[in-house]
Amino acid sequence: MNTVSSRLIHRNLEEPAVLETFRLLENDGEVQSYLRMANVMAVKRLIYNDHGPVHARIVAGSALEIFRLASEAVEPSCVTNGVGDYENAKIIVLCGAYLHDIGNAIHRDRHEQNGLVLAAPILERVLGRVYPYDAELVYRLKSEALHTIYASDDKVPCLSVEAGVVTVGDGTDLAEGRSREPYKGGKNDIHSVSALAIKRVNIGKGEQKPVKIQVEMANPAGIFQVQEVLGKKLKSSGLEDLVEVSAVMGGEEVKTI
Repeated sequence: MNTVSSRLIHRNLEEPAVLETFRLLENDGEVQSYLRMANVMAVKRLIYNDHGPVHARIVAGSALEIFRLASEAVEPSCVTNGVGDYENAKIIVLCGAYLHDIGNAIHRDRHEQNGLVLAAPILERVLGRVYPYDAELVYRLKSEALHTIYASDDKVPCLSVEAGVVTVGDGTDLAEGRSREPYKGGKNDIHSVSALAIKRVNIGKGEQKPVKIQVEMANPAGIFQVQEVLGKKLKSSGLEDLVEVSAVMGGEEVKTI
């Protein structure tokens, strides 16, 4: 995990329950085995990009940062709908982001649905340790986290702010390191070439909107990633009014969503 991603995730683990949830996910043998198997399926067998433990941590950090910034302008759906409080909403984001690609351990095809099968007992176990005296809260948070996993498919509209930030957070893992192994393995298509053009993704406070995602590119091929990956994720997230996206090359802005 690069230093930017590490900084983002640790910046957003202030609450003891959120930190405990992260540590439980990081040290859960079943979770880590499935994430490693996700890369066996995706990287080794399909020559696809990273969907394993590193991707899980990067997306978790990005999603939590987007959630922090977006929450300055909009209330989390968990709070609005009486499901839980702000801390609970952060835990939904963390769990959903960390586990969103776990279904790749079964197959890349329909991996979001596969992920529901694998994640459900994990969520119940992990959340049960964080909130041991409130079984009903555990079930509510489990439902919300499963929604974020299911809705991480950009063909499925997100029905909560929490799901939206997980989906956008997933779309921010564009940088070259994620596709280097497939490229070395012989995958030389627009997906791998454009991913190699992305040098860095920055998440911060926007000028017109609460969140700004800035994608730094080495060459124009990176525009494909911005449009076809991040752009589609943003559209299905329901957060278009909260997130602005810009692509820059050589310090100059070349594309804005």
